Amino acid sequence: MKQSNALSLPKDWEIRNMNKNSIMKNEWGISDFDNCLEKVKYTNKIQRKDFKEQGNFPIISQEQEFVNGYWDDEKDLFRIEKPVVIFGDHTKVIKFVDFDFVLGADGVKIFKTKKHIVPKYLYYYLQNIELETLGYARHYRLFKEKMIKYPKSLPEQHRIVSILDESFAAIDKAKENAKRNLRNAKEVFKSYLQGVFENKGKGWEEKRVEEICTLINGKAYKRDELLAIGKYRVLRVGNFFTNDHWYYSDLELDESKYCDKEDLLYAWSASFGPRIWNEEKVIYHYHIWKVIPDGKLVTRDFLFTLFEWDKEKIKEEQGTGTTMIHVSKGSMEKRLVPLPPIQEQHRIVHQLDVLRAETQKLEAVYQNKIDNFAELKKSILGKAFAGELSERVIEKTKMYEL
Repeated sequence: MKQSNALSLPKDWEIRNMNKNSIMKNEWGISDFDNCLEKVKYTNKIQRKDFKEQGNFPIISQEQEFVNGYWDDEKDLFRIEKPVVIFGDHTKVIKFVDFDFVLGADGVKIFKTKKHIVPKYLYYYLQNIELETLGYARHYRLFKEKMIKYPKSLPEQHRIVSILDESFAAIDKAKENAKRNLRNAKEVFKSYLQGVFENKGKGWEEKRVEEICTLINGKAYKRDELLAIGKYRVLRVGNFFTNDHWYYSDLELDESKYCDKEDLLYAWSASFGPRIWNEEKVIYHYHIWKVIPDGKLVTRDFLFTLFEWDKEKIKEEQGTGTTMIHVSKGSMEKRLVPLPPIQEQHRIVHQLDVLRAETQKLEAVYQNKIDNFAELKKSILGKAFAGELSERVIEKTKMYEL
């Protein structure tokens, strides 16, 4: 990737000789948001559909990923004189950019600071502002209502930025460690589950899905039959695992189209895989099967375990469609699956339940750490812009790397 050299902070003698254990006593100013920014002449914006996967120049757009594509035409470069802040007008994503780039179309705002505001100071300051979410509407107008508080001393702004850079680097490193541990915890369970079916013991056999259970499709609704308010909640593939964004229905249906507590369900398109329903009675949509096990051959819990292990292979080997992969009822019923004796099924499920409980505890610990890091960043930002930030913050955050 071709790009200009990143700009370095001014090597001002005040910064170099600053006492790192003291907070500078500085006068603070306050200004309207627009009064902190220079006018910007925008270069050509590239439509999302035209982004290249490789090229000479990076495209910066409003998506969460830092670089969103590439471009080759040099005349479309936005050339950097000093770093700028990119704001996603629709997404509220904030980026700090200190190299030449090409603009992605729609919703990209460039904030170029005036001389009294250090660019990265503004970048951090904006992260400390909680903006109302307006959906896909534009959010820039909300910033225009805000005031920016800043030390009038540029060296003090640089000092704050330097502390935040070091502190957040330590937090990000610790967060990545927690994410890696979270992935590892999940992999332990997946690996054990895989081993169960790869190391089949005595008495295992293969049977077709239709031999061990019955699949019942849910209700196929027309759009005008799904209501905002109604008697019954309708479980769809879109909220199969999340239990939110409910639609409702007033239709009275055959009992087979309802699922109740303890029922085994399988979403065969979009949200893919099995779930044991453990909430109140709902209607389930056509893209979901209710699975009725043959109790003489298979337990519900083992069937859930089997489907959970097999779901990726099912999608790969029997899935059809391009925009939304789905599996037909007929192909699922004909699928051959491994099946141990009933007593072995109970043993396997018990062992997996114990392991699942332990891994879920670990996952909760690591997820809690990840959530706490986000709160820690908010706390540090709050101190920074209240004039309470010292270099001791760096020492404390580096402890999280361990």
